[in-house]
Amino acid sequence: MDKPINVCVLVGSLRKASFNGMLANALIWLAPSSLKFDVVEVGQLPFYNEDLETAAPPAPWTAFRQRVKAADAVLFVTPEYNRSVPAVLKNALDVGSRPYGSSVWDRKPGAVVSGSPGAIGAFGANHHLRQSLVFLNVPTMQQPEAYLGHADKLFDEHGKLVSDGTRKFLQEFMQAFANWVETSRAQGQGI
Repeated sequence: MDKPINVCVLVGSLRKASFNGMLANALIWLAPSSLKFDVVEVGQLPFYNEDLETAAPPAPWTAFRQRVKAADAVLFVTPEYNRSVPAVLKNALDVGSRPYGSSVWDRKPGAVVSGSPGAIGAFGANHHLRQSLVFLNVPTMQQPEAYLGHADKLFDEHGKLVSDGTRKFLQEFMQAFANWVETSRAQGQGI
C-alpha cells in the first residue's frame, strides 16, 4: 500500500463560524482515504517582519514552517476580502516563503477552493491567490476550479453540507486533487 499523502490545509478565515472553515471540513470529509489532513491555523502568526528573521525567529513562525514543510501538498480554502485574499492568509504565504531561499512552498502541489455568500464565490481571491502561488513555485491544480457562491446556504446549523450537488462536486474535486498530487509525485515536481 502506498504511503498516505499528507496535506496541509490553510483556511483564510478566522471567524469561528466561518463558511470556509465549514467548507474545509467538508472537503476533508469527502476526500479519498489516500489523503491525510493537517489543518494549520494561520491567525496566530505574527505579521512578517524581516527584522524578526534572526537566529531565533518567532516560535509561531518556526512551528508553522515545520508543519507546512512536513506536508506533501497544500490545500487553500479562502474567502474574499476586497477582491483579494484575507491578510492572515497572505501573511502565512509570506512567513512560509522566508528566509529567502528556504521557502516551504517550493514545488509543493496545491489547490485552491474559495467560498463566499456572494454569487461569484470569491473568484477574485481565488485568482489573486493563484498569482502568488505561481511566484512561490506551487504547482497548482488548474481543473476543476472551485468557486462556491452562496456559501451561507450550503451548510446547516451544525456546519454540515446540505447540498447534494455541491457534495458531489466537492468529492470529485478532492479526487482530482489526489490525482494531481500523485501526478506531481510521479513527475518529481513535489513531495
